[in-house]
Order: sequence, then C-alpha cells, then structure tokens
Amino acid sequence: MARLLQDSSKLHPSEWYTANRMQRASTESQKSRSECMIAESWRLVDEIEKTTQKTQSDVNKKIEQRREEIKFWKQELDNKLDQIVHETEVLLNCKIRLERALESCKEPLVIAQKCLLYRQRRVGIDLVHDEVEQELVKEAEVLQGIIALLGRTLEQTNEQIRRNRSAKYSLEMDLKDKFTALTIDDYCASLTNDTPHIIYADNAMKLEGNFVSPEDWIDFSNINVEKADKQRNNSLALKALIDGILSQTANDMRKQCEMVNIAFRNRVKEVKDAKHKLETLLAMVMDETASQEKNIAALKKAIADKEGPVKVAQTRLEARNQRPNVELCYDTVHSSLMSEVQEITKNIQRQVEIMQEAEAELKGLSRRQLSLEEEIKVKENTLYIDEVLCMQMRESVYINNY
Repeated sequence: MARLLQDSSKLHPSEWYTANRMQRASTESQKSRSECMIAESWRLVDEIEKTTQKTQSDVNKKIEQRREEIKFWKQELDNKLDQIVHETEVLLNCKIRLERALESCKEPLVIAQKCLLYRQRRVGIDLVHDEVEQELVKEAEVLQGIIALLGRTLEQTNEQIRRNRSAKYSLEMDLKDKFTALTIDDYCASLTNDTPHIIYADNAMKLEGNFVSPEDWIDFSNINVEKADKQRNNSLALKALIDGILSQTANDMRKQCEMVNIAFRNRVKEVKDAKHKLETLLAMVMDETASQEKNIAALKKAIADKEGPVKVAQTRLEARNQRPNVELCYDTVHSSLMSEVQEITKNIQRQVEIMQEAEAELKGLSRRQLSLEEEIKVKENTLYIDEVLCMQMRESVYINNY
C-alpha cells in the first residue's frame, strides 16, 4: 500500500490541474487565432473581390475605350480607302482619255507627213518651200511634241496609279488588322466570369511577339493615312494637269490644222489663178501662132506671085538682048525692064527676109506654147497633189476633246 502511494510514475494533482489549464489556454489561444484568421480571411476575400471586380471593371472600360479607338481609326482608314479608290478610278479614266488622245494624234501626224511627201512630187517652179509646206512642217512638229507630252503624262499617270494602289494596299492591310483586332476585342468584351469554355492560359503572361507601343500603333495608321492623303492630293493635281493638257493640246491641234487648211486653200486659189492666167496666155499665143502662120503663108504666096513678073521682065530683057546692030539700044524700055527686074528681085528679097523673121517668130511662139503647156501641166500636177491628194485626205482629220 505504502509502495503504491509512493509510485514515482504517477503525476501530482497539481500537475494535472496545470495541464488542464494549459490545454484550455492553448485551445482558447488557438481558437482566438483561428477566429482572427477567419475574420482576416473574410476581410481579405472581400477586399480582393472588390479589387478584382474594380480591376475587371477598369479592364472592361479600357477594352471598350480600345474598341472605340479601333473603330475610330477603322472609320478613318475606311474613308481614306474610299477616297483613294475613287481617285484611282478617276485616274484610270484619265489614263483612257490620254491613250485615246495619244492614238488620235497618230492619224493627223501620218497625214501631215504624207502631205509633205506628196508635195515632194511637185515639179519645176512649183517645188517651192511655200506657206503650206511651212505650216505642214509646223503641224508635224506640233503633233510630235504633243505625242511626246501625252506619252510622258501617261507614264506619270501610270506611276501615280501605282502609288495609289500601294497606298490602297497599305490601308487595306491596316484595315484587315484593325478588323481582326476589333473582332478579338469584341470577343474579349463579351467574356464574363460565367462564360463557358474560359480557360487558364499561363503562357498568355509571356510577352512573346513583336509588341508595339500605343504611340507606334497610332503612328503606323497615321503614316498610312498621310500616305493616302498625299497620293490623293497628287492625284487631284495630276487630274487637273491632265485636263489642262488635253484641252490645250486639242486646241493647239485644231488651230494648227486650220492654219494648214487655210494655207492649202490659199495656195490652191493662187495656183488656180496662175493656171488660169497661163491658159489665157496660151490661148493668146495660139491665136498669134495662127496669125503668124497665115502671115507666112501670105508671104510665101506673095513671093510665089512674083515669079511671073520676074520671068516676064527677064524674058523681055533676054529677047531685047537679041536686037541686031544699032537696034541694041539702051532705051527707056530696056532701062525700065532692068529697073523692074531689080525692083522685083529686091522686093522678093525683102519678103524672104520678112518671112524668115516670121518663121523665127513662129518658132518662138511654138517654144512659148510648149513652155506654157508644160507650165500648165506643172500647175495641174500641183493642183492634183494639193487639192485632190492632200486636201481630200485632210478632210478625215477631226480633233476630238478627250
């Protein structure tokens, strides 16, 4: 019994009370800490919930702002795209006008060159560097200058169209990216915490890819807009230039064409007048030739008519030279017969000389007639070239406004 009371393995009652007090104290302390932790947790949950909601609300607002910003630039790009497309279409029409105007210059140039070649067939004195030729040369030079100018303007137009299309391509690519970005941000704006199929994407936090700053993003579209504006303004200036060139070149062509036609009409009238005068002279020469031929025939008859008187006088002298002896007297009869023979012989000689002069004049008239006939043929050839070949061919020339 004494051994049981003195067993050292048993604790003292005080220790038991102490242990119980410590358990209560420890438990109450643990409970208190737990209650504080619960209270802190609820406070933290509430705070984080509010913070999360506020942050998500701010992000939603920023997404909305970004969508509006994208819409603004998309609308701006759309407007510039419409403008550049319109100006490109206008330039394409201008290109067609230039091509037609350029094509229309070819026929007048060919006709002017043909006229110059045809007029090389003029002969004699009519092969002259007259006003018609001067105006034709000027017309060919004007047309060649216009063709060169239209060709350069057409090249400039093609280059501007290329630049417009480049600006259009940049706008379209930018718009395409803006459309994609807006579609993505529209999707992002539609997402809520209850949206199905939302997932964790740990890799999304990695800044992979070529991110640009907002300033660079704005600058990029600004550059595209400014490029489109620049090309649009260049297109407007070029269109005004083309309108002016087409109007001025058409006026220049019409003016020079009319100058050539006036020169042709004046030259044809001049040649016709000259031909008429030559024909009048020819008629006069032919009348004079007929008169001279009659004169020569009359002289020949007059000379022939003197044969009888000469023969009579010479026969009488011959017969009287046969008088015998003293009867061979140089009497008045013989003297008269001698004078008669001399007179008739002298008159015949004068008539022969006159006839020779008349024949020389007749030859001169014949040469003059031949010269006049040749000159009339020259004028006829000139009239055929100018009036038939050239002027009729020029009737097909018509200068349009393009």
